[in-house]
Amino acid sequence: MTQKEALEILKMGHNVFITGAAGSGKTYLLNEYVKYLRSNGVGLGITASTGIAATHMGGVTIHSWTGMGIKDKISGHDLMELAEKSYLRKRFDEAKVLVIDEVSMLHHYRLDLVDQIAKAMKRNQKPFGGMQVVLCGDFFQLPPVSRFGEDAALFAYHSEIWKSMDLKICYLEEQHRQNDSEFSNVLNAIRDNKVGDKVLKTLKSRFNSKPTKIEPTKLYSHNNDVDFENEKELLKLKGELFVYDMTGAGKRGLVETLEKSCLAPKILRIKKGARVMFVKNNFEEGYVNGTLGVVEHCDERNIKVKIASGRIIEVKPAVWVIEENDSIKAQITQYPLRLAWAITVHKSQGMSLDAAEIDLSRSFERGMGYVALSRVRSLSGLSLLGFNEMALRVSDEVRDFDQLFREESHHHCANLRKQNHKEVEQLKNDFLISVGAGKKEPKKKKGDTYLETKKLLDEGFSIFDIVETRDLTMGTIISHLEKLRERKQEVDWSFIFRIVASDRLEKIKKALLSGGKEEGKYRLVPAMSILGSEFSFEEVRLVRLLLD
Repeated sequence: MTQKEALEILKMGHNVFITGAAGSGKTYLLNEYVKYLRSNGVGLGITASTGIAATHMGGVTIHSWTGMGIKDKISGHDLMELAEKSYLRKRFDEAKVLVIDEVSMLHHYRLDLVDQIAKAMKRNQKPFGGMQVVLCGDFFQLPPVSRFGEDAALFAYHSEIWKSMDLKICYLEEQHRQNDSEFSNVLNAIRDNKVGDKVLKTLKSRFNSKPTKIEPTKLYSHNNDVDFENEKELLKLKGELFVYDMTGAGKRGLVETLEKSCLAPKILRIKKGARVMFVKNNFEEGYVNGTLGVVEHCDERNIKVKIASGRIIEVKPAVWVIEENDSIKAQITQYPLRLAWAITVHKSQGMSLDAAEIDLSRSFERGMGYVALSRVRSLSGLSLLGFNEMALRVSDEVRDFDQLFREESHHHCANLRKQNHKEVEQLKNDFLISVGAGKKEPKKKKGDTYLETKKLLDEGFSIFDIVETRDLTMGTIISHLEKLRERKQEVDWSFIFRIVASDRLEKIKKALLSGGKEEGKYRLVPAMSILGSEFSFEEVRLVRLLLD
């Protein structure tokens, strides 16, 4: 199935499982669908089984989003406690679509817990309380891990709810990472548990070979090997050490979640000549998550990195956010880099590497070798130090289920192709109507509260006085101002010039204009990436009121 066909199935409102080989574009497809839903004003929950995967989409873990935390069972009392939390009630009330990425790493019983909580919170006994559910993942990758005392971890397709969801399987068959047919054959052989002499010969040909274009990143199975390697190589470099601290804003718990989940380190320590890896996608600047390079220059305020093509990128701080219903709940800012002499196989998931040196001699989990090898774009970028028997094995059960997924996907694809264009468009339109697309009218209480802010502003209160008088956060008051702007209420916006210094105001305006618009509004996140940590989201949101 192509990405385009899968997107059509998603837009018709079906519950969907997106799967396919590493590099087939699963996350890209998810992001395209999320963009489509947002452009139509559809409330959604963006989640993943792991923090790292969640940060790639501006979401949170499914454990946090549902309020279940690390529980492996939910009692009636637990459900009542969750229902008492107003922020959770609001979250479930507004969400019409729930996205769960990296579902392969979610325990089967936790998917059932998500269903149980959703039914209770939405007071609806349909699967997941009637929300459209979009699952995404590849069960050939690393499986869920059980903590001590937890029930045995099984894959999500063993959950009770999996059988009741009427899932449409979208098995993506295009390849957007590997452009080397010989290497693709190797990876497919591992997926099919058909590693024979030819595949072994190909892999052994890469023993201790050195990629020609760029020094490879080393992939290890254990954290201590990674930490030792990076620190050892950094200490070898002469020159001054520069340290860059991550900054955060928003609710403390959410900021801490972002810090733990983000691949960029809380404290980045580099020197000129350090091997680094970009850990965020920025196509306009010319790098993606996994692009390798060498620090060409660094000082207190500037970092320049030379990548494999020879191009030198002036690296700007990047912003990671947790976003919900068009509102930024938390953010962190850091240079999108980490030391890249070595990285763990686990943290490499989702990356596309130009060159990697991989040691699989200590592999301890089926699928680990496949995950590591499939990070690399081509055989010429692979240097293999060794592998054990476990490294080239995948689960027989997963292979069997994968074959079923392929067959179901072909069936769903054939059915889609039989439908005429008019019928498909009608189904898409019916789904948008059913989820209230474009009908997000504020409740009366909401209207009252932002009009109360306007009343105080008209009476001459400063924005700081309003924050104190109303006992609300600055972010909430700015949200009121944004609603006043949207509803074309008469407001004297000149107070912003008294709050934001003129030189800063002009810089913010320029950054907002450079970041462009989405859904008719200047985009905050690109502007923050340009401005860096010296500017707050509150400042940028205020100045945006002068432009929108």
